Amino acid sequence: MLTSLSIKNYALIDAMQVDFNTGFSIITGETGAGKSILLGGLSLILGKRADLSSLKDASEKCIIEAVFDVSKYQLKALFEAEDLDYDANTIIRREILPSGKSRAFVNDTPVNLSSLQVLGERLIDIHSQHQTMQLTSNDFQFQVIDALGGNEDLLQNYKVELKVYKRLQKERDELLVFKAEAIKEHDYNTFLLNELNEANLIDGELESLEEEYETLNNIEGVKEKLSEAYQLLDDEQIGVIASLTTLKNVLQKLEGYSTKYKTLFERANSSLIELDDLFAEVNGFQEDLEADPNRLEIVDAKLKLLHSLMQKHVATTVLELIEIRDRLEDKVSVTENLDETLQQKDKEIASQQEVLNKFAKQIHDNRVKVIPELKFQLEALLSSLGMPNAQFKIEAHFEKEFFVNGKDRLTFLFSANKGGSFNELKKAASGGELSRIMLSIKSILAKYIQLPTMMFDEIDTGVSGEISNKMGDIMLEMSKTMQVFSITHLPQIAAKGHAHFKVFKEDVDNKTQTNLIKLNPDERIVEIAQMLGGKEMSSSAIAHAKELLN
Repeated sequence: MLTSLSIKNYALIDAMQVDFNTGFSIITGETGAGKSILLGGLSLILGKRADLSSLKDASEKCIIEAVFDVSKYQLKALFEAEDLDYDANTIIRREILPSGKSRAFVNDTPVNLSSLQVLGERLIDIHSQHQTMQLTSNDFQFQVIDALGGNEDLLQNYKVELKVYKRLQKERDELLVFKAEAIKEHDYNTFLLNELNEANLIDGELESLEEEYETLNNIEGVKEKLSEAYQLLDDEQIGVIASLTTLKNVLQKLEGYSTKYKTLFERANSSLIELDDLFAEVNGFQEDLEADPNRLEIVDAKLKLLHSLMQKHVATTVLELIEIRDRLEDKVSVTENLDETLQQKDKEIASQQEVLNKFAKQIHDNRVKVIPELKFQLEALLSSLGMPNAQFKIEAHFEKEFFVNGKDRLTFLFSANKGGSFNELKKAASGGELSRIMLSIKSILAKYIQLPTMMFDEIDTGVSGEISNKMGDIMLEMSKTMQVFSITHLPQIAAKGHAHFKVFKEDVDNKTQTNLIKLNPDERIVEIAQMLGGKEMSSSAIAHAKELLN
């Protein structure tokens, strides 16, 4: 609810600060006194765009600040979504600078107008005869029926499951597109994969094959060098082994003279053991080495194949070829298993459809169940508001398609006259009739959900005394569960308020300015008496005013 409003330097308002209470508040004032200015300032708080013409003094900034008690509105999630600090007493401030720039703050946090509008829609609903098109909106009509039907939790669950359903459908569509493309590439990918599989790729194979090729291709030279090494090691005259054996024997004889010579002997003996091992290995290589033209041809062919594949796939190692092969395997496998994947996806979609249908059917049944009650309440209220022949034809048709709020297509038709044809609200109802219909709907909604502060702006224009009296009763009844304002020119409505505020103009220092004050009981009698009989109040007007207030 709106607890206070402060306006500085806006239009004809120099400075104004007023506090509000719960219940039904009345705002009155002569034509041109500035009631529209008050609504204009409030609209800025709700996110309306501003311009320099709003400034009373173009050299000073305009500041409009409103305090709201939002403790009953369950807005913590909204504040979190908009990245705002939640406070049960939320302060919204709007500033219009002389430069023309505008700034907005929620609990001292800067916000853009879109965030302000989102929040404002949950705080105040300003309703006038010119703002009834919401009533003709299919979304709003669903909102009314769902409020009566208690569908809030069901709709929330439905929307969660609908997101899953749409995701699954998107995945299936992507699979179909992928399949169409994959089929085109499948044969070529299969050819490439077979080619790589036939190569029998082994990581590190290239290096070992190149080494083997070098050996086989240069076998005579290798044999010659191995033979030379064999001779250097084993020759009886100059062989390294024979010389080292002689050296070992010499040093062994020195060992008996001193322990320090023992180390020399051990090193010579160790070297001889290593040389014997080296000799045996050289001898083994020499005996094993044979020319093998067939093996050379095989190695050469494999090397040429590997280099060809590396060039073809722009790879630098066999490991990269193996990775390319594995990716091709995945592509070919996915393509070959796409039909199975699609079948599985279809099963998931069918299962999700069952979940959605379950929620949609519950939502539909709840709607169908409450439509007669809504129709009855609306027609009864409108009859009391001077529309005794008003009739509604409301039907929820269960369709095959999944919509954002279920599977219903709603027809919300109206006839104002007995025997008249039914038509859409925007075609069948006049502005005044739409205003009374909206009042009736909002009064019904107030019984089922927590509505924001409602501000009715002269919706009683052109209404007779008895009907206005009933309108006042409806707004008074609504105020039991919510904050209601009525800007009115009818004394029958003004007398029903819990609090009464007056908008008026006055001249201060040769300048006209608008102000708003809360009337005390005596001032209220005078105001209502003037509404009844004009400035020249008669004793009967005063008596009538007192009677209305009592």
